[in-house]
Formats: sequence, structure tokens, C-alpha cells
Amino acid sequence: MISLVTPIYNEEDIIPRLHREVLAAFEIIGDPWEVIYVDDGSRDRSLSLLLELQRRDPHVVVVELSRNWGHQPAVTAGLSASRGDAIAIMDGDLQDPPTVIADLVRAWKNGAEVVIAERRGRVESGLRKYLFPLFYKILGLLSDYPIPLNTGVFGLMNRQVVDTILRLEETNRYLPGLRAWVGFKTEIVYYDRAARASGEPKQTLARLLKYALDAIFSFSYKPLRLTLALGMITALLSVSAGFIFIICRILRIGLFGSPLVYGYTSTLVFILLLAGVQLTSIGVLGEYIGRIYDEVKRRPLFVIRRVHGAVDQDTPVLHASAPDTRHT
Repeated sequence: MISLVTPIYNEEDIIPRLHREVLAAFEIIGDPWEVIYVDDGSRDRSLSLLLELQRRDPHVVVVELSRNWGHQPAVTAGLSASRGDAIAIMDGDLQDPPTVIADLVRAWKNGAEVVIAERRGRVESGLRKYLFPLFYKILGLLSDYPIPLNTGVFGLMNRQVVDTILRLEETNRYLPGLRAWVGFKTEIVYYDRAARASGEPKQTLARLLKYALDAIFSFSYKPLRLTLALGMITALLSVSAGFIFIICRILRIGLFGSPLVYGYTSTLVFILLLAGVQLTSIGVLGEYIGRIYDEVKRRPLFVIRRVHGAVDQDTPVLHASAPDTRHT
């Protein structure tokens, strides 16, 4: 069986077309399949439309979350409810074409355990057009692991890989990074990412910024090392400048031949420089400490209100890695 996990948040305008294209894609593939739509606390008619699809189509499973938990927890909830031998993940805005799923399945059948859909190009507007390329450049420079760039969650993993990722209990998730971190035999399928089928992007810039910070701070210690290097360089420059000023005062000459000026300018400059370095370092440490705090609380990544389809479950699932979150 092939499972498809798709998170949905306020996509009532897209859902009918989305499901039609998913049906067409799996008719081409020909294998047994299911599609798991995860309603991430939608405030529009998305849930009712998904439930109507589930009543009409036995392939549809609807995972109803208790509230809006965010993109990565919603995807993880869908993975925990999947039953397939291979599980594909695709966003619900149709920027990821369902027709590519056949290519992902073909690569899996040829022996790949992880198949990553990498974008040759993407259609974006506004700040996103410039921020996405900048993010991938920064991630490529800072990451301690070889994470494929220009990729999102769109891809396919076999059952073993999914079960391995579900056992990773960290709260601040960057699924493309986790997918690379666990290893396994990986193939890449290239595609062109389209514009949204309708409406505005549901991921706000603030959430995208958190997503980017999770990607960087979860898979890199380089920010800590950079702040250490910056502090050491600043300290060295400060000591060197201090010696230069002392010599200038003893010889009663100005710096580089300029007139000797008595005052607080140099003191003020050094204080501001050191304060800037310290605040930057504290900010970087704060990002790591905040994530440590999230992890030690051991709160669940998501809470499922109910799973509609497959085997209905009335008891909320409280943890992503719980073994009873999949239905057989």
C-alpha cells in the first residue's frame, strides 16, 4: 500500500481540486493506496469538506487535530496514522504536483528507501521570492549534516524510515533535516514547483522564520562556534587597541599621527562593540536554550481529536511516537 500524507489548514477553495488530482495520480500508479488528510485546526469549511470526501471515498482517512499545531506536527500526526509500505508527503496547496508521486513510487520500487523531491524552480512572490533562496544558502553554509537544499517535505519514505523518524521525539522539528539525519538509501526526483492553486499562503512569515531557525539550530552547532570566534576576535582586537592607546598616551602622540584627543570616544566605541557581541551571543544561546526547554518539558507534539476512516479512534493520541497511533 502507498500512503499519502497531506496537511490541510484553511484550504476549502483547494480541497475539491486537490482530491481530484490525487485520484488521477493514483489511478496511474495502480497500487493500493490511502490518502491521509490532516486537518490542522482549520477555521473554515476544510474539515467538513474532508469528512464528506471520507464518506464518499474509502481511500480517504481524515486525522482531526484538536487545534492548530503547525505544519511539522501536522505532518508527523499524518505519518503516525499511516499504514502504507511507502509513505509520501505532499503539501495541500497544489504547489507540489500530485503527478510527481508516480515518479517517487517508481524510484522507491527501484530500491530507494528515501525519495526526495527537489525543486528545479519555484514560483513565489513578495519577500518569499528572496527569503527562500537566502534561507537555503545559509542552511547550506551552517548545517553540520548534508541536508539536500531546495527541498521541503515533498517526498516518499519507506515504512522503516517513517517508523525511525516517529521514534525521534524532539519537539522542534525540521522534517527534511530528520529525513537526511536518519540516513538510508536516498534518491532525488526533480520537479518544478508551481504557484498556489488558490488563495494566500497559510504559513505566515513569522512561522516560516521559526521553521528556518529550527532547521539551523537543530542541525548545526556552527552559530555557537561563530559567536565563540567572534568573542575571541573582539577580545584580541580590544587588547591590541588598548596597547596602542597606552603607547600613544605615553609618547603623547595621536593615533596614526593625528592630534592627541582626550575624551571618551574610544571608551564608548569599545563598550558598544562589546555590548553588541555579548547581546548577539546571548541571543544565539537563547535560541538553543529555548529549544532545550521545549524538549525537557516532554509535551506531546500534537493531540488528535479523532481519526475518521480506516479504524476510527475516539481516544486522543497524545504522542507522535506512540505505537497505537497507526490503525490496522
